[in-house]
Amino acid sequence: MRHRIRKIDVHLVSAPVLGGFADATRKVETIGFVIVRITTDQGLEGIGVTYHEVGGEATCELINRNMTPRLIGRDPLETEAIWQEFFHYLRGVGRKGLMYCALSAVDIALWDLKGKIVDLPVYKLLGGDRTKVPVYASGGWTSYSDDQLVDEIKGMVARGFTTVKFKVGFDGGRNPRRDAERVRKVREAVGPDINLMVDANNSFDAATAVQLANRIREYDIFLFEEPVFADDIPGLARFKRGTDIPLATGEHEYTKFGVRDLLMHDAADIVQVDGARAGGYTEMLKCAALTQAWNVKFAPHAMENLHLHLVAAVPNALFLERLLMFEDITAQVFDGAPLPIDGHMHVPDLPGLGLKLNMDFIRERDETSPASHA
Repeated sequence: MRHRIRKIDVHLVSAPVLGGFADATRKVETIGFVIVRITTDQGLEGIGVTYHEVGGEATCELINRNMTPRLIGRDPLETEAIWQEFFHYLRGVGRKGLMYCALSAVDIALWDLKGKIVDLPVYKLLGGDRTKVPVYASGGWTSYSDDQLVDEIKGMVARGFTTVKFKVGFDGGRNPRRDAERVRKVREAVGPDINLMVDANNSFDAATAVQLANRIREYDIFLFEEPVFADDIPGLARFKRGTDIPLATGEHEYTKFGVRDLLMHDAADIVQVDGARAGGYTEMLKCAALTQAWNVKFAPHAMENLHLHLVAAVPNALFLERLLMFEDITAQVFDGAPLPIDGHMHVPDLPGLGLKLNMDFIRERDETSPASHA
């Protein structure tokens, strides 16, 4: 029986970040999710999510005011047609940024519905066969003392993670010698068998980033993420020419066009586009195909529960990223979401994404409801 979209609900849930987390370029004060629920006339519901530190209210408004009226009555299987329609309809108000966060959440909900309509997990729809995929732990803020940094990384390893990522760009990127010292301390604390990755969060110019990369090369660094400003594609290419540590970037790119530009300028070894930003599953499949064509690795940024099925199906995908600062709110928003076990996450053998929302928590905390503004 053919399904039609009958109703769309949008929720905004946020939480303050305690502990004063900061990387090289900004302090993180709030995190949260924009949650989209799309219900068909046959009673099936698909869920999609994007996330925010700022701008969640605007994303909700865009979905409610500008997207929902054009979705009611549509066939949820028409993901490509719907994506293209919004690409053209909304291009005047954003070809990157919040517009694509909104479209991503809607598209992910439609893919969840696709799986439920045909009674298959999404990874099966994509042709995948992996039932578990590697996942790494991500944290290690520059605002930490050296001892706090080492303790958190050792905690990651104690939880079974064999690959971990932490921040460089100490003192706003003005002290790469201290970064090198902190990397040394982490390597000595965890030993030689743990994969170490560093993330500069856009903090350096290319020359300084190359100097730091060459200082820490002896500590066997698996990848160096966002050494320069995300839009400095020439700088990324200069960094890549200056070191043999693999360059990872792309979490701030949007759509296949951003990935195309990174690849054509030889500005990435590992592409990290984020399905909750870059356009959802419909667009991430195209981004992944481009990385395959260029023979580089694909490693989506964050949102491991949304990316789990994608990584299970894409042959050149490396792993998932679990941001530790999102663990609490993820556990509250989702009911029984997959958890890392010995550095891997198992793909739910359930229709769609296999995720269930904790609607009691969401309704209690929903910032879009009248009660939340009382």
